[in-house]
Amino acid sequence: MKNATLRQLKVFESVARHRSFSRAAEELHLTQPAVSTQVGKLAEHAGLPLFEQVGKKIHLTAAGEQMLLSSREIIQKFQEAEEAMAQFKGVSGGRLNVSVISAGDYFFPRLLVDFAQRHAGVTFNFVVVNREELLSQLKENRTDLAVMVRPPEDADTVAEPFAPHPYVIVAPPGHPLARTPRIPVTRIAREPFVVREQGSDTWNSMVQAFGAQLPGLNIAMEIRSTETIKQAVIAGMGVSFLSAHTVSRELQSGSLTVLDVQGFPLMLNWYVVCRRGKRLPPVAQAFRNFLLSDGAGLIEQALEPRKKPVRRAAPTPARRR
Repeated sequence: MKNATLRQLKVFESVARHRSFSRAAEELHLTQPAVSTQVGKLAEHAGLPLFEQVGKKIHLTAAGEQMLLSSREIIQKFQEAEEAMAQFKGVSGGRLNVSVISAGDYFFPRLLVDFAQRHAGVTFNFVVVNREELLSQLKENRTDLAVMVRPPEDADTVAEPFAPHPYVIVAPPGHPLARTPRIPVTRIAREPFVVREQGSDTWNSMVQAFGAQLPGLNIAMEIRSTETIKQAVIAGMGVSFLSAHTVSRELQSGSLTVLDVQGFPLMLNWYVVCRRGKRLPPVAQAFRNFLLSDGAGLIEQALEPRKKPVRRAAPTPARRR
């Protein structure tokens, strides 16, 4: 094992966690053959097979289970060393590790740019993931900060709200209910709904919004992509429950409209979350403070309608007498 590399351990850990070479390749931004090569080299160093295939699924061997435990310990030690060195760098020159759920990618780059303008030399490891992966990253200490709507309720994390996050029901502008005021929930429930997958933050927020009336909802289609859902609604395939932050452009352009449903919008919050007791690097602590102080205002600026410049008529030349 003395010739094994940290890269091989990280690739192996990703494959073991996902139980998939293709998903590991996607996460690590590598080709699937490159992932297979790295895992194969690690198995050669170990002198034992680390995975076995049963049907179409891969499973860890007993040696693989032990390798996974050891790999995570080694990766964790390297992360601790990086964090310790970051303490000497301060904010400028530090590297920020931050993850956000998919609804955040509509405004989060704007926040990163603003933060970088205030702190020269900062670099980012920024990823957009679903709720399940975000919780996994927090649990396994693979991110310094997580930005989400529904923070975990366990005692191992600290969650602080920093901005409001409304959820609305959207429809194409020509929908029969588009101009109807105070639509009862029982009426909107009869409309075909195009929704995010169960377990996503959007789905969990919808459960809260509809409560006991959720089972009576006419769910016509379940889609994992918010962008695809928006296109389906624009095409007239139904209505949807979505974060207002994800549809701001479509509302500005007039391709979607918000229905006036009783009890909506559902008002939740954005949270910045970290592991309890984690020693945040200075750059992560600075970004946390930045979100708490300025996050709400910057999100509003990023999503507010852009005003079109007013074109003034050219002055009429004075007539000669």
